[in-house]
Amino acid sequence: MRADAARRREAIINHARHLFAERGGDVALETVAAASGVGIATLYRNFPSRDDLIRAVVQDTVGGILGAATEARAGLGTNAAASWERLLSQLMSMELGALTDGLALQAGAARDLNATPLAQVQQPAVDALDEVLAALKTQGVVRQELTALDVIVAVATITRPQISPIREAAPEVHAQLAQAYLMWSRAS
Repeated sequence: MRADAARRREAIINHARHLFAERGGDVALETVAAASGVGIATLYRNFPSRDDLIRAVVQDTVGGILGAATEARAGLGTNAAASWERLLSQLMSMELGALTDGLALQAGAARDLNATPLAQVQQPAVDALDEVLAALKTQGVVRQELTALDVIVAVATITRPQISPIREAAPEVHAQLAQAYLMWSRAS
């Protein structure tokens, strides 16, 4: 893929994630294209369907989670508590809640999210987080009952898209909830 085409594709993925975070998973693809600075035809050349775009956003997010988990593992030897705090902060900045609507749309009538095509795409991120959590538990940093899925669901819930009036009325709530979750997750 040419460098300019790769940059356009990455821009579409990033803008889609931000728009999903801001407006939910059913945002018009024309809006994603416009925010990305491309025409709708370019968006469809890169992502023939909404599901393809959602899959790309999920894959990109999984890559980010894997990178954050790798960084956290590297920091466990020096300061495990700071490593956990940094990992949680990175997860919050990834707008995982932006994927909630998209995953729900992709799952359709499926009662089990594990039955969706995205389940396999997400599994490496869950496994990587579970490995980091196991090490953090061994060092007495986080609660023993904490799982990767717990963390992902909590972060997705905290970063869930809110309508504009709510975001404007309480702009600091996400940060406050993230801090409360960090404090709760620590081993007592």
